[in-house]
Amino acid sequence: MKAYDLIMLLQKKMNASIIGQEHIVERLIIGVLANGNLLVEGLPGLAKTRAVRSMAKVIESKFSRIQFTPDLVASDVTGQEKMYEVEGEHKFRFEPGPIFGNIILADEINRAPAKVQAVMLEAMEERQVTVSGVTHKLPELFIVMATQNPIEQEGTFPLPEAQKDRFLMHVNITYTDMASELEMIRLVRGEKSKKIQTFNNEKISQKAIFVAREEIAKVKTSDAIEKYIVELVYATRYPLRYSKQLDIFIEVGVSPRATLALDQCSRVYAWLQGRDDVTPRDVKSVIHDVFRHRIIRSHNAEINEMDNDKIIDLILVQVPVPRIEP
Repeated sequence: MKAYDLIMLLQKKMNASIIGQEHIVERLIIGVLANGNLLVEGLPGLAKTRAVRSMAKVIESKFSRIQFTPDLVASDVTGQEKMYEVEGEHKFRFEPGPIFGNIILADEINRAPAKVQAVMLEAMEERQVTVSGVTHKLPELFIVMATQNPIEQEGTFPLPEAQKDRFLMHVNITYTDMASELEMIRLVRGEKSKKIQTFNNEKISQKAIFVAREEIAKVKTSDAIEKYIVELVYATRYPLRYSKQLDIFIEVGVSPRATLALDQCSRVYAWLQGRDDVTPRDVKSVIHDVFRHRIIRSHNAEINEMDNDKIIDLILVQVPVPRIEP
């Protein structure tokens, strides 16, 4: 099968396991294909963990789950040098921690203290960790999918802006509709009685992911689309150029990483639609997830109950959409 067909199969299998959350499944796949990390936020019980696990079950990969707690230390994540006795001699050997996997579920990442956050920052940005002065490379297929709960803030450590910027996208999960909720009951009941086999033994190889990435790299982005992406970015940095309303609501705009992320995610989204060129619709389809965690809103925005999604909606209205010649 071609890489595209295998990725569609991956999406189909994940959707079969997570009823009514097609949006989160699509975002997880975009993250893997764009070689980026995802921050997934939602109320308890909305299948955040199940979504990540379902991907790990379908892809040929090593899955690691790290439960972040306030008493976690860096070595719990990275691993550590341990002393062994070999033929009467004492030698140190590095024992890798759970970060040395392919798909990493960082559960409730905002409960980890500063030193652990620093370790995650290095892993997500550099794809390596440093233990006792020695650098250890992480696997070629490596993605961190971190979850956080928006309502239980006791005992949490807010993620530093620098770390949030390392996440390719910030994905919100909401409640499903009634029909999906009913189907979910039947799915879980069937799994418990072993009447439903959600996954078979066939797994998507890592090679299919790498081939898909090569194809995505060839997706064309016109000059008009590139300028559109930059205009959207600049609307967050110099909002007064676009409207006084935006200027009132935005304190700090997005970073250059957002520019690169918006370009990459737009090309992945276009490829998933079966096209080899990016349209304004592709950009609009991913911009909320790319900008959501990077815009720092002003005090006026908080007073007026303007969250970042509403601010992004304003930006899309203010920045003119380019006309693409057929």
